[in-house]
Amino acid sequence: MVAIKVEEVDDYVRKNIGDFHIGRLESLQGLKLTSVLKRKNPYLFKAKNIVIAHDLVKILLDAYLSSQEETIFGNFLEGLAIFINKKIYKGWKSSTQGIDLEFNKENTRYIVAIKSGPNWGNSRQIGKMRDDFLKAKKTLRTSNSKLNIVAINGCCYGRDNKPDKGDYFKYCGQKFWEFISGNRDLYLKLIKPLGYSAKEKNAEFSKEYAKKVNKFTVEFSNKFTNNGEIEWDTLVKFNSSETK
Repeated sequence: MVAIKVEEVDDYVRKNIGDFHIGRLESLQGLKLTSVLKRKNPYLFKAKNIVIAHDLVKILLDAYLSSQEETIFGNFLEGLAIFINKKIYKGWKSSTQGIDLEFNKENTRYIVAIKSGPNWGNSRQIGKMRDDFLKAKKTLRTSNSKLNIVAINGCCYGRDNKPDKGDYFKYCGQKFWEFISGNRDLYLKLIKPLGYSAKEKNAEFSKEYAKKVNKFTVEFSNKFTNNGEIEWDTLVKFNSSETK
């Protein structure tokens, strides 16, 4: 096993973290108010007694952006994990459905599905992952019936104190990064380079965010308020009525 240098990790992060910032900015810039309104539950906002258009718009926008950012950053972390593993264990991006990383270690083929955090899916999604693991094992054993294959659900942050799930293992946070790199402290060394150019990028994002909130507030007020009050019937009809 060849240990990866911290400088190599830093260099990868600095070259690729820009994709995250670009992705979140483009997601914000291309967003339309109507798209957000159709995805959210108007009954919930009424139950919470949100009566100020600006507040409602901001809550909608923040919820959407949080979900988008989690996905975009998750893709970045997946790429980082594959990069690190390739340097140390010669791992590769898997072409098998549902599998992100494959590598060999101590006469074992590891197939890894990488997720951001430990609470990533419901029972149906976890069942789908299990099916993907099973299919991947069958496919790999068609060319080598004696191949020892171990399935891993790797989570980039968090913890799971019961990693043995029967037909696969779930490694989170420190344990995951150590598993793919052999370095117990790697999870700590990732934090510093992630701040590269963050101040400048966030300043640009904040400017666009303010513009979007202001624009959406005006648009929402024009379409869904009357004499300064939110017209909930109009909003609910836009969100849920049958289209003809």
